[in-house]
Amino acid sequence: MSISLATAAALLSTAGCGLGGSGDDNDAKQPERTGKVSGRITFRTLQLKPVFTAYVQGVIDAFEEKYPDVEVEWEDVPGEGYNEKLVADAQAGALPDVVNLNTDSFQLLADRGMLADVAKLDPAARKEYVPGAWDQYRLPAREGVFAYPWYVTPEILTYNKELFAKAGLDVNKPPTTVEQFFDYSEQIAERSGGEFSAFMADPRSRLPGDWQKMGVPVLNSSKDAFTFDSPKAVEWVERMRELYAKGAMPKESLTKSDDISQLYGADKLVFGPGSPGFIRDIRKNAPKVYEKTQVQKAVTGVLGHIGIYTQSLGVRKDTKSPDAAAEFAKWVTNGPNQVAFAKEVAIYPSNARGLDDPYFSDKGDGKDPETLARALGAEELREAQLDANTPVEWTSQIGDAVVLEMQKAIKGDVEPKAALAKAQEAANKILAQQAGQRKK
Repeated sequence: MSISLATAAALLSTAGCGLGGSGDDNDAKQPERTGKVSGRITFRTLQLKPVFTAYVQGVIDAFEEKYPDVEVEWEDVPGEGYNEKLVADAQAGALPDVVNLNTDSFQLLADRGMLADVAKLDPAARKEYVPGAWDQYRLPAREGVFAYPWYVTPEILTYNKELFAKAGLDVNKPPTTVEQFFDYSEQIAERSGGEFSAFMADPRSRLPGDWQKMGVPVLNSSKDAFTFDSPKAVEWVERMRELYAKGAMPKESLTKSDDISQLYGADKLVFGPGSPGFIRDIRKNAPKVYEKTQVQKAVTGVLGHIGIYTQSLGVRKDTKSPDAAAEFAKWVTNGPNQVAFAKEVAIYPSNARGLDDPYFSDKGDGKDPETLARALGAEELREAQLDANTPVEWTSQIGDAVVLEMQKAIKGDVEPKAALAKAQEAANKILAQQAGQRKK
């Protein structure tokens, strides 16, 4: 059961009109607190029923008990078509008062002035969240923060220590930079004899994180143009191309990424996905490989920072109950409630107090992968910064356009420099279209 939001590849290019304007007029209409937490508010989540019904309803019931003048109506919707539904609701003036958002849907609504600036609505909230999660919901084009961070997932490094050693590598010295990761992968390809591969070829899960960790300037300083076409990015494409040709990645994985658990669980892949939730899946579905699994902190590169994937709760800007909506969003994302949620599913609190819970510091005997992954991820999150996160400008549509060109170059059909130039051109065209739609 997935609890991440579905993304729509072409959404931002087709659904931008009619969502409200941008600029100072919208900013001036930010809601103001009244000092009275009351009213009826709607709360929308994504695909949490029926598995997490008891948890979510318990959170709602406790809030209503604390604030008896508030009534929360909870609606849970399917993942398919979620962003399109948000567009339709926005156009109809029917957005929920508190709504579950990911990076794409957040930008879709916030950049068009549909969400409240929670930094103004709730000035004291910032200190309650880890900086990297809070800053993820800033917008370069606007002053403010437009959502409360909810649950987060940090990167970690997962690898099969038996295959790692078989390739002649020291299991206690994992790669710490992208370049070193590629060097290790080359050795794995040379020593494996085709028996196993290092990692998946599809660049979808690696970009823009790898580039940022290598010091590639993904965006210009004003955040209105992509600038990743650079010598370092060329180096990345060339290494990926060489590794692909040498067999460091499964050939069929260049354009499909849905079989990674199967490959890792079958002793055919050294590096697993950098998600703590993956560890839990392997424990359940491939216990023998789980016993061979080792986890370490994520590859960081020159930034010294990790990437984090976040979910958030936005507050509808024109909500009729701003006090109730803000307090409820903060209630759902407070330390105790996030810790309780994290104990049911492999996620982490964005709330700094939640991360201080002993559940996230206990490493046990240091040998159990899931327990260790949980502690290592929490350590990383306490220091996570925005630098290695996916910028809000890097929407799924832009990611798809870039990945398409990178796949051609990795396969050897297009020269790396030409592929990067075309990818940047395509990304900037989409970015300009989105900027134009915001002005309509």
